Amino acid sequence: MVSKEFFEALADLEAEKGISREIFIEALRGALISAYKKQYEGGAGEVDIRINPEKNSIKYYTVKTAVDEVNDPEKEISVAAAQLIKKSYKAGDLVYEEFVPKDFGRIAAQTAKQVILQKLHETERDNTLLEFSDKKDELMSGVVRKVDAKNVYVELGKGQIEGVMLPQDQVPGEKYEVNDRLKVYVKNIKSGAKGAQILVSRTSAGLVKRLFENEVPEIKAGIVVVKAVSREAGQRTKMAIYSEDPQVDAVGACVGNKGSRVNAVVAELGGEKVDIIQWSENPLEFIAKALSPAKVISVTEVGEKSAIAIVPDDKLSLAIGRDGQNARLAARLTGWKIDVKSESAAAKMEELLRADEGGDQPAESMTDDSQE
Repeated sequence: MVSKEFFEALADLEAEKGISREIFIEALRGALISAYKKQYEGGAGEVDIRINPEKNSIKYYTVKTAVDEVNDPEKEISVAAAQLIKKSYKAGDLVYEEFVPKDFGRIAAQTAKQVILQKLHETERDNTLLEFSDKKDELMSGVVRKVDAKNVYVELGKGQIEGVMLPQDQVPGEKYEVNDRLKVYVKNIKSGAKGAQILVSRTSAGLVKRLFENEVPEIKAGIVVVKAVSREAGQRTKMAIYSEDPQVDAVGACVGNKGSRVNAVVAELGGEKVDIIQWSENPLEFIAKALSPAKVISVTEVGEKSAIAIVPDDKLSLAIGRDGQNARLAARLTGWKIDVKSESAAAKMEELLRADEGGDQPAESMTDDSQE
C-alpha cells in the first residue's frame, strides 16, 4: 500500500497547497485505525498505527494491557507474554506488538486516497472562507456558469469561486442564461458539508445601495449617505439619501447629469423603477417625500409611528400605487404605518369627528407649504 512515491506526493501537496504533511499523516492514521476496526469488526482489539514518512513506512500494532491473569484475550496479555516482547513490561502497562494485517492493502490505499481528497477539500473551503471573509455585503461581478431547476450558479472574481443564487434571491421575470455577465450582492458566506458556500442575491436592497456607490462618487466618499432602502425586486425601489453639507444636492448627485447615474443603475436592474427620496429628520416630512411621485397635502401623526397622509383626490391611486406598492414601500422606508386618504375622504372623516367630538382639532400635521 505504501511506497516512497506516496510520501513524496504528501511533500508535494505540502508545497503546493500549503497543507502540513503532519496534518495529512495524523488524519491518515486516524482513518486507517477506523478502517481497520470496521474491516475486522468483532475480531480485532485495540490497534495503533504508526506512520513514518522518513522511512516511508506504516506499521500496525495491537495494544493490550499487561495483567497477571488474562480474562479478555482481545484486550489483555499476560505479564510473562509481554516480557517476551519487551523485558521491562510490568502489570498495568500498555503492550504494543507489531503485526501485518491480512488483505488490508486495498482498503488502506482507498482510505489514504479519501483522506487526501478530504483534506484538500477542507483546505479549499477554508481558503475560500478566508478569501471572501471581507466580501460579505459587497457587490461583485460574476458569470453565470450553470442554471438548474431552482438555483443559479455564478462564477465570482478572478479566483473562479462559485456563488449560489437561491430562488428567493432571483428577481421575478429576470432570465439567467449560461455565460451571462451580471452583478450580484454577496449575501452570506457559509461553511457546509460540501465546502464553503457563497450565497449571492439579485433581490437584496443592498444590491441597489452598492450599485449607487459605484455610480455616485459622493456616496463612495461619504458626502452623501444612503439612509434607507426599500425594494420590491424587479418592480420598484425607494432609496432615502441625505447630506449634512447644505451645499450638496444629494438627490441631484444620485440622479446625475441628465439622469445618467440613476439610469445606469436602472439599466443594471433590468428597468426597475427607482425613486430617490430626500431623507428628513422630521418623520412627517419624510413620509410625505416617501410617497413620491404623488403630491401630499398633509401628514398627521395619529399614534406611535402611525400617520395619515392626505393627497388630492386625483392622486390617490398614484400615492397608493398598483396593489398598494407605493404606500407599502414608503412605509418600509420610513418605518411608519401610513394610511393614505384622499382629500375628500379626509374632509368627510373630519366632519364626522367634529360632529361626534364637538369640533376637536386634528393632531400636529405637516402641510404642503413645508415640502420642497
